[in-house]
Amino acid sequence: MMLVMSKTGCWIEAMRLRTLPVSLAGVIYAGALGVLSWRFDVIPWGMCVAFALLAQVASNFANEYYDFKAGLDKAGRVGPRRGVTEGDITPEAMKYATFGTLGVACLIGVALVAMYGQWWMYVAGVATALGVIAYSAGPYPLSRHGLGEVAVVFFFGIVPVVLTYMLMGGPFGWWLLAAAVGMGLMGANVLVVNNYRDMDDDRAVGKRTLAVVIGRRGMSSLYLANGFMAVILTLPEWVAAARMGWLCPCVYLILHVALYTRLVRSRGEALNPLLGMTACLMMLYAVMFTLVVCMV
Repeated sequence: MMLVMSKTGCWIEAMRLRTLPVSLAGVIYAGALGVLSWRFDVIPWGMCVAFALLAQVASNFANEYYDFKAGLDKAGRVGPRRGVTEGDITPEAMKYATFGTLGVACLIGVALVAMYGQWWMYVAGVATALGVIAYSAGPYPLSRHGLGEVAVVFFFGIVPVVLTYMLMGGPFGWWLLAAAVGMGLMGANVLVVNNYRDMDDDRAVGKRTLAVVIGRRGMSSLYLANGFMAVILTLPEWVAAARMGWLCPCVYLILHVALYTRLVRSRGEALNPLLGMTACLMMLYAVMFTLVVCMV
């Protein structure tokens, strides 16, 4: 029983549950936009939630597998344990888990677009599926060439917000794209913390993350700027939802600055809790917006 629980715990750890709020927040935010515009539809929204969660887990599995294959993770690393690197999970099992989870996500995505979408959304879905792998593998892995944060803005901001809203029947608009980028910037901050923490380890193995390129000061400044820019890009929706809607973004900014202060004062393992806090702050922003929309 202890062995089974241990293996189960290793797989749960490999899912990186603290990252899941990032994948959910954009879909929740888009659902609130649907409520605000009287377009909310629970079935496509729920399918988007399932797709987002499965795609995130598949991405986490892929990152662990391909970083191990490339020799970029090592035992006793500063960040959370990596089951494959530590020998708790075989590389073959992780590979099967990656493509199995991604396959289920793709089936949901195909059904979703077939029932509610337009043909071009298949292209976006294929790009998302490829992005799950391209983040860590392929001829030009995004995470190893300073493009991870850009990928997060696209796959955790633009894709979930724009597609979820449009799959519920909403029209595209530049306001929608701006809000989606705003949510993506919040999500990118989770990766900023991750790469800020791992900068020394990544540099040692030749992994050129954005943190390795621009350094700690650049990353901490980016973290702070992302939060403020995210609020600016999403503020019109708050104002449209309620007269005093701008108060909630102020709460977000107060908490964001507090996390920024903790970021610049911490190193190594002390940054691990900040990953979850940053992800949860993004989720809080989406939940606050949903509550405001539903209460007015």
